[in-house]
Amino acid sequence: MRLTRSLEERLVAWYRQGRIPGGVFRSLGQEAAAVGSAYALGPDDVCSPVIRDLGSMLVRGAKPPQVFRQYQGKAGSPTRGRDLHVMFSDLGRGYLGHIAPLGVMLPVIAGVALSFKLNREPRVVLAYSGDGATSTGAFHEGLNFASVQRLPLVVLVENNGFAYSTPTGSETVIEHLSDKAAGYGIPGVSVDGNDVLEVHQVTRAALEKARSGNGVTLIEAVTYRRAGHAEHDDQRYQSKDEIAEWERRDPVTRYVDRLVTEGWADPGKLADLDHRVTSELDQAVAACENDPLPDPGTALTDVYANPATAEPLWYRSI
Repeated sequence: MRLTRSLEERLVAWYRQGRIPGGVFRSLGQEAAAVGSAYALGPDDVCSPVIRDLGSMLVRGAKPPQVFRQYQGKAGSPTRGRDLHVMFSDLGRGYLGHIAPLGVMLPVIAGVALSFKLNREPRVVLAYSGDGATSTGAFHEGLNFASVQRLPLVVLVENNGFAYSTPTGSETVIEHLSDKAAGYGIPGVSVDGNDVLEVHQVTRAALEKARSGNGVTLIEAVTYRRAGHAEHDDQRYQSKDEIAEWERRDPVTRYVDRLVTEGWADPGKLADLDHRVTSELDQAVAACENDPLPDPGTALTDVYANPATAEPLWYRSI
């Protein structure tokens, strides 16, 4: 969680310096949902993060230099400059980059889970979703198909209060998003999304249930998005009092307090961890901040099954 937050703070600084061409979507205040759930995955399982799930990708093995290169659109980024922020995949590490229209990834993930079932592989998929995506047609179709087929799938909905600027209560009348599970004949459970251990325990149980052939579980992680939709969003639609209230429930602070109170770590050990995070990020920045941007002539490489052999006409005019 500390690595996630500190890495995103670096990205915010770069964005404000004009060094990032796209947006920065922070997970400030909801890091526990992504990190706690990802630690429940087995080595051969797969997860499908969305825009605030950088923490899950770091747990699965994504490296800070990859993330920095990706956000800057560098030639050496995972997508070689063709996409930005967390829209990249690493099948070896077990995470699939999401599709921009949120909600449409669930049918894709259902297909991945179906392949595991047909091949009799003891693997499970953890699909992340925001609260707004649960009101889309694609989400319904994907979850309905997965439930009917009893696929090895767990859907974790991060209910952070807003779908961009739309409050959750303005896009669904249901009080608990986990209650939507009843419509698909699957179990649904709501957890404190700012308690990393509770998220981990509930996700682990759901993953093992799916692995045993007992189908889908819908988990609602109740949390709050303390930053805007992205760094360009001024949050004028969010109450300052509400933000302050959720800051008092900060998942990182809560976990640090618990580690110290229960004797799992002392302040000195935690300070060493913070220093390690800072050092890792300093090294990552030094390794990639001067990397080149991609050659425009490579824009079509690996995009089509049979790539053009000649330079595109638009390239010759540059």
